[in-house]
Amino acid sequence: MCLVATSCFAQTYPAKPVRMIVPFPAGGPADLVARLLSSKLPEAWGQPLVIENRGGAGGNIGTAAVARAPADGYTILLTTSGLMSNPGLYKDPGFDPVRDFAPVTVVGNSATIVVRHPGLAGVNTMRDIEALARKTRVDFATPGIGLAGHLAGELFKTITRVDMQPIPFAGAAPAITAVLSGQVQLGFMAVPSTVPHVKSGKLVAIAVTSPKRLAVLPDVPTVAESGYPGFQVDNMYGVLAPRGTPPDSVRKLHDDIVRAVRSPDAMKTLEAATIDVVANTPEEFAEYIKSETAKWAQVVKASGAKVE
Repeated sequence: MCLVATSCFAQTYPAKPVRMIVPFPAGGPADLVARLLSSKLPEAWGQPLVIENRGGAGGNIGTAAVARAPADGYTILLTTSGLMSNPGLYKDPGFDPVRDFAPVTVVGNSATIVVRHPGLAGVNTMRDIEALARKTRVDFATPGIGLAGHLAGELFKTITRVDMQPIPFAGAAPAITAVLSGQVQLGFMAVPSTVPHVKSGKLVAIAVTSPKRLAVLPDVPTVAESGYPGFQVDNMYGVLAPRGTPPDSVRKLHDDIVRAVRSPDAMKTLEAATIDVVANTPEEFAEYIKSETAKWAQVVKASGAKVE
């Protein structure tokens, strides 16, 4: 007989498959993180983690679906930094990042990389991009409105006061394809999906938005050391549940996810994808959401960025 109801719940959850919504198309870095979790968590649960890619509106469609889902622990979200920036970009994104979710943990962070098509000759530094944008219109591809690549471009516009036009795509894979084909010659892209194309020579790396150079691309400078001190944009990969999800289920999700991503094989996979494991607490994640939401609201306002 179970004397403490919450203890019973902690022992039995999850009692059926858990659905994880990824609000972006398959093939991008968020999907990579989700698939890693789907391979690891069933070992602890004895239940599958079912991944559902529900892209659209810069991640808003899938994110709003989780915000409206039953708060029973069986529908969760794996999302990116767009969670905190989209409220400033959209009149009504369909969710409030602070009020509508129970944060679980930030799995990890990765950088954004600025790349160009090999045909864009003479543009090899961030200063070159700035100079070009002072002479002519410059378009840059991003994996979606409100994602880290878009925000990095808007932050660069704000700092330099140049006119650059973001060209959003429905995820990392189609954005990279656009730059590879020369449809758009410049891109602010997620690192994990882009590094293979840089290493193959199909794309030229200009800079990364992390505070230090990446081990996987040691010759590529940071934006900060390229003449823009303090420039930093992280791309977060975090797990959240709907607000009101029982604290015991949130805690179990946290503990099992942290254990999974800190396992040696998962660490190796994430390191290969240039994702630094964070694995923070729900409380730390909640504070991060508050501060980042305020930060990006200011950047969006200053840049004049908006959804057409």
